[in-house]
Amino acid sequence: MEQQDLNKRLLLALVLSFFVFMGYAYFFPAAKPTQKTEQKTANTTTPQIPKASTVANQTNAAPVVASKKVQNSAPIEDKSALLATIKSKNFTMRIDTYGRIAQMELLEKKYQDKEGHTLKILGAGQVKPLEVRFSDAKLNDEAFKIPYINNGSSEIDISNGAQSLTLTQTLSSTTLTKTITVKPTGEYTVTISSSNPKQFFVTPGHRPMADTSMYMLVRGALVKNADNIITTIEDGKATGDEKFLHAKIASAFDRYVASMFFDFNQSGLDVSILKESNGDPLIFVQGNSTLNLHAYVGPKEYKVLEAINPELTDAIEFGWFSFLAKPFYKVLLWIEHYIGNWGWAIILFTLLVKFTLFPLSYKGMMSMQKMKDLAPKMKEMKEKYKDDPAKMNAQMMEMYKKHGANPMGGCLPMILQIPVFFALYRVLLNADELQGAPWILWIENLAVMDPYYVLPILMGASMWFQQRITPSNFTDPMQEKIFKWFPVLMTVFFVYFPAGLVLYWLVNNLFTIGQQYFINKMYAKHKAMGSVSNKK
Repeated sequence: MEQQDLNKRLLLALVLSFFVFMGYAYFFPAAKPTQKTEQKTANTTTPQIPKASTVANQTNAAPVVASKKVQNSAPIEDKSALLATIKSKNFTMRIDTYGRIAQMELLEKKYQDKEGHTLKILGAGQVKPLEVRFSDAKLNDEAFKIPYINNGSSEIDISNGAQSLTLTQTLSSTTLTKTITVKPTGEYTVTISSSNPKQFFVTPGHRPMADTSMYMLVRGALVKNADNIITTIEDGKATGDEKFLHAKIASAFDRYVASMFFDFNQSGLDVSILKESNGDPLIFVQGNSTLNLHAYVGPKEYKVLEAINPELTDAIEFGWFSFLAKPFYKVLLWIEHYIGNWGWAIILFTLLVKFTLFPLSYKGMMSMQKMKDLAPKMKEMKEKYKDDPAKMNAQMMEMYKKHGANPMGGCLPMILQIPVFFALYRVLLNADELQGAPWILWIENLAVMDPYYVLPILMGASMWFQQRITPSNFTDPMQEKIFKWFPVLMTVFFVYFPAGLVLYWLVNNLFTIGQQYFINKMYAKHKAMGSVSNKK
């Protein structure tokens, strides 16, 4: 294939790939493939975890205390069915009569909706954190009929420090005791002990359900095993036979929040994944007689997780481009720490990326200028050697070599931008820190779309202007039309994107325009010097 045609087709393929990716994100959000960063499943001798269908004919079922009748869903949250309410400055945690975290309510302003309603992150009718299931089916059935007893206070304030709560469940053949110690950060520890050596399992619950957006996001279960291999199993893609010995982290996660167990000691967690009726993964950790767990439920905020244990930040999942997204995220956090504004941090980060890639961008842009000047000669060669493609390609390659032009050089800047963009797409969609983060004027929240569409329109205009000053040598009218309409199509897509991501693309375009002006000026000097040399 002729090199020039290859160059055009590659550019066209990149553009179409972008739209396929973004269109897929919007119109088919539920059809994502299973994300497995590096999967390593450890076979264990763990017995099969009893499903709640053993108790209540439904995977997520448990009986309501008031009536001993089996229900089709978990008990509806009701103050009369609560054993304790734990309050801090940033959240309220409610413990139900089955010793589970019935609800976790985030109180910070950035999590509130437009009407001022606080965010409750645990879904109604879903399996709740700290639910215990026994291997013994009869004992398991009994455990869902006999409530726990709280002999302590039902109102606990942890604003000034950690407080503990002890719950007891007396069954026919054993007594189960849960001691839960909650810290103001959302970190907690739980000790579960059985008076008799009964094998049981405890779960961090179904993943929190705090986000309903249609962006292409990773949601489900994440396990970091003893070998530091991270496995992510997305909603709807569990097989039910995933097992991990001595795991460090077992997290059920949503876009911004998670409920997780962790153990960074040598013993670790023996984790099994149960497949729910809809294919969602449900994490269970095995215990025998006594189980000590470290846990966290709440936002996946980097500083909070790092303060608990730096390794816990691995629970912040960025999907396919984690190898780039994680370092980008850390750099953005570092910049924001000193600047104090996420909008300006994104702008400075964009400038840093442009400076880093400038040497390669410079070569690519200079090559595009040379290719533009060579276009007439290329057209002559095509006509002259139209019956001899091999000779035509040989002559063109000789011409490229003579003038220092690279037919693929013009693709380089775009190729480099694609992984950078997708990595930042993941970061800016998943970074909890951007929630409620303002920039300037009307941009009060970089995690949501621009309410007045100013940034998307400016982004589209900057992309159109960038095309106007960038050399092009299209000979195929269809390819040329696609690229001319590219800014319009991008603007339509970006209207619904978070303002932080649109800001990055707008600033990237503005810096690229500046680079193009610089390249044009340098190339004009280069040509002028060449002309003078030729005259001499």
